[in-house]
Amino acid sequence: MFLLMLFVILIQFFNYWVFEPLSSFLEYVFGIRLFPIIALFILILLFSASNIEDY
Repeated sequence: MFLLMLFVILIQFFNYWVFEPLSSFLEYVFGIRLFPIIALFILILLFSASNIEDY
């Protein structure tokens, strides 16, 4: 259980380390304060079960 928690913490740390500068840069450039919500919406659209060509 400890190894699993350590593995999850490492994944979260590296995920933050890689993507936090990118999201901060995009927030600064575009002035978008809701970037995480917009990114989540885009990911939901990309990985949704419906075909994107239907839109």
